[in-house]
Amino acid sequence: MALIGSLSRSLSVNRLMTGRGINFQVFATQLSSLPGTRGLAFKIDEQLSNLVHRNLKMTEEAQKTEKRSQNNKGGEHSKGKPGKFILKTPKGTRDYGPLEMAVRREVFDVIHSVFHMHGAVEIETPVFELKEVLTGKYGEDSKLIYDLEDQGGEILSLRYDLTVPFARYVAMNKITNIKRYHIARVYRRDNPAMTRGRYREFYQCDFDIAGHYDAMIPDAECVQLIHQVLSRLNLGSFTIKINHRKILDGIFGACGVPVEKFRPICSAVDKLDKSPWEDVRKEMVDEKGLDGSVADVIGEYVKLSGQVDLIEKLKNDERLKNSADAQVGLTDLALLYEYCKSLGCDAHLMFDMGLARGLDYYTGVIYEAVLVAGQSPKEEGTVGSVAGGGRYDGLVGMFDPKKKNVPCVGLSFGIERLFAIQEQKQRAENCKLRSTQTEVFVAAACKGMVHERLKLIGLLHEAGIKAESSYKNNPKILNQLQYAEDNLIPLVVLIGESEVQEGVVKLRETLTREEVTVKREEMVATIKQRLAKS
Repeated sequence: MALIGSLSRSLSVNRLMTGRGINFQVFATQLSSLPGTRGLAFKIDEQLSNLVHRNLKMTEEAQKTEKRSQNNKGGEHSKGKPGKFILKTPKGTRDYGPLEMAVRREVFDVIHSVFHMHGAVEIETPVFELKEVLTGKYGEDSKLIYDLEDQGGEILSLRYDLTVPFARYVAMNKITNIKRYHIARVYRRDNPAMTRGRYREFYQCDFDIAGHYDAMIPDAECVQLIHQVLSRLNLGSFTIKINHRKILDGIFGACGVPVEKFRPICSAVDKLDKSPWEDVRKEMVDEKGLDGSVADVIGEYVKLSGQVDLIEKLKNDERLKNSADAQVGLTDLALLYEYCKSLGCDAHLMFDMGLARGLDYYTGVIYEAVLVAGQSPKEEGTVGSVAGGGRYDGLVGMFDPKKKNVPCVGLSFGIERLFAIQEQKQRAENCKLRSTQTEVFVAAACKGMVHERLKLIGLLHEAGIKAESSYKNNPKILNQLQYAEDNLIPLVVLIGESEVQEGVVKLRETLTREEVTVKREEMVATIKQRLAKS
């Protein structure tokens, strides 16, 4: 038996199972040819056979378990019903149907038009970046970055925002000045709140100005642009909160915060729009290690808000008089107010000392837009800020080999949040949206008109008119007219045998159901005139 155990241990089971090792049957046969070893050979043969069969059975069970595990990776299974796949979108994402996309298109069109009005050019960057490009740019929010598996030697991450990729683009292409916009998806491993427009995959609409310019002129343009977009979307009253990172740094320094704690404390202040001061103070003291008395003094400042008069008051504040950073920041904000007044966008401004913008790369003016109307916590689907941004003069230099800085200032619209508000508004107003942009529907009043309908479709498309028709050879007239009404198509071109013979068409207003007869050669011009008036 000792010999059998030794042989069993020395033979690889994998080799026996795959046939790449010693053939135990041949080995046992050769052993049985020796005198006095026939019984021993039989036992070796039997025990090795049992060993292999036992391991084969274990391998089969392991393969079945692994297969079930791989199947489960593709989605969830209902409790108690293994193998039943639940079809759903991943957490923090959603699908958008035709009507929802119509709402999004309206919002995008407004933002595009304002970006173009300011002379911005468009760029595009990859949806993922080298991980080291994104590392160290977002402070505590870095934990929300989606990391990707190693794909051929490069460690990659999905972009968290569009600002850091823009700074990388400017540095890599040695750009000294540019006014650009970029509309694209970004990704964050955040706790989603779908009804509030907070997702893990969402669009950002960014506008940035890079280059060396005089103080506060580009910054004022960014504030004006936020004002113009929100005014055109007509989502209700809004406020554009402004502050300055140097004012915050001056306050922290004057209150006794160690320099190395400036950014962590700033990150805590950033939570004031979501949490009461008591919770923020607790984070400063318990988690950040700040002295409680220092936190209390900071609390006196960050609760302040007002207009230009508050700026003048803080300039003469006993603690801030000797802070160079605070004085520079207050001077910048006073100048920003003057420029915004000239641009006609100062009415919605509010100097809010509690605004911090948690991202580490901000260096100067910061701003954030919130809706005033419809923001009661008891209301369904309330949202936070709908736009925000600021100055980040040192970010491009982080990517330049010679640390050459290109000052930048910019803003970003949270399109999902704007869309969530637009949806609420349209539900409240019971608005009916068009999911298509079709302008004319070509219909036939009798059978055998498919070729005539297609000829008219061809003429309309050639003239640049958005037109469609039924895909059936002989559709019922009532179904065709109902389709036009359901889809809010403004005009219907109607033909029958008599219209074809006479070389005319009937032009029908869908809303009023009024019909006029138009010569075929005048059809395109007449339709364009009607559409221009609508």
